Amino acid sequence: MDFMTDQDVQRYQEDGYVVLDGLLTSQECDELRQRMAEIVERMDVPEHCRTTFSTYHDEQLKTQGNADYFITSGDRIRFFFEKGVFDDKGEFIVPKQRSLNKVGHALHAYEPLYEKVTHSPKVQGIAKKLGLVSPVILQSMFIFKQPGIGGEVTPHQDATFLYTEPLGRVMGVWIALEDATINNGCLWFIPGSHNSGITRRMVRTPKGTFPLTDFIGREQTYDDEKFVAAPVKKGGVILIHGQVVHRSAENTSEESRHVYTFHIMEAQQTRWSPDNWLQPTEDLPFPPLYT
Repeated sequence: MDFMTDQDVQRYQEDGYVVLDGLLTSQECDELRQRMAEIVERMDVPEHCRTTFSTYHDEQLKTQGNADYFITSGDRIRFFFEKGVFDDKGEFIVPKQRSLNKVGHALHAYEPLYEKVTHSPKVQGIAKKLGLVSPVILQSMFIFKQPGIGGEVTPHQDATFLYTEPLGRVMGVWIALEDATINNGCLWFIPGSHNSGITRRMVRTPKGTFPLTDFIGREQTYDDEKFVAAPVKKGGVILIHGQVVHRSAENTSEESRHVYTFHIMEAQQTRWSPDNWLQPTEDLPFPPLYT
C-alpha cells in the first residue's frame, strides 16, 4: 500500500502542501535528534562563523548572503545561530545546544542516518506517486526552533531562494522530529498560493562584488487571515510546493520544535538557475533521490 494516497496528491496539488502522518517512527526521530546533539557537541565554531540567522530582508542579506560561510555551505555541514546567543567577546551566553537556529546544508550527503531517511522507501514512494521522473536532492537542514528564542520565519516562498525554469519543480520535505504545534511554532500556509508565481528572487551578485547576494523583485505583504495552521505530530511530514506562501511564528513555549527538512527538484527538463545562492559542486553534485 502506498504511503501517500490519491487524495493526498489531490490536496497537495490544490493547496500547495499536505500533511502526512507516520513517515518516521518515534524511535527514528529520537535517533536523528541524538545524532544532531552529538554533532553540536563536537562543533568547532570559528569566530567569523558566529553569524546570526534571520529572515528580515536587510538582515537576511547581511547575515546569510554576505557571509561566505553561508554561500559556500551547500556541500558542507555548517552551523547557523539564533540572535543574541553570544556576548561581545563571541562567547556563548546560552547552552551550546540551545544556541543554534539550524545546521545545513548537506546532512543528506555526509551523515548516514540523515541520508537513510532522505532516500527511504517512503520518501522515494512519495516522489513516484507525484510523478517525479528524475528527482535530485538540493539541500538539507536540521532546524531547531529553540524554546523561548526560536525566531519568527516571515512569509516566503522557497522558490525565491531555489529558482528553476520552469517553476514548480521544487518540493520541500519537512519532517517533524517532535510535535509541531501552534504553541511551539508550527508552519502556517496560504492554501492555493502556489498558483500565483513568485514576486522576488534572491540571486548571487556578480563575482567580486559585495554583498554576495541580493533580492530582485518586490517583497509582498500578505493578509494574516489567509494563513492556515499546519500542526503535525512527531514523525509526520509536510510536503511543501516551492511556490506556496508559508511562515512560522516565534517559539515562545518551553518546548523545542526540531525538524529535519530537505528539498527535492525534478531534474528532467528543468534548468537550475546559475544565479541561485546554492550551486552543485565537484565535491557534491545534486545526488539522485532514487537509489
